Amino acid sequence: MSGQDVTTWFVYLVRCADDSFYTGVTTNLVRRLRQHNGEITGGAGYTRARRPVDLVWSEACIDRSDAQKREYVVRRRPRSEKLSLAAKKTAQ
Repeated sequence: MSGQDVTTWFVYLVRCADDSFYTGVTTNLVRRLRQHNGEITGGAGYTRARRPVDLVWSEACIDRSDAQKREYVVRRRPRSEKLSLAAKKTAQ
């Protein structure tokens, strides 16, 4: 073993109850979704007021840096492109 961290990072998109989107990064999608929905401690203040949230898209990244760079890009996409991402996930 080389001693390097082999943790997979994910960038994700959730749809909130008010039909808005929230983008984030995590190493555990299930835990993070539970946090956003108030089932366990944690979660963003933005989603706390817009529960429940549903995971509509995610993408694996090689490390935290790449996940955060991808998050930056997704976060700044127009709503129409986020809807396209959500539709792709739903179609799978």
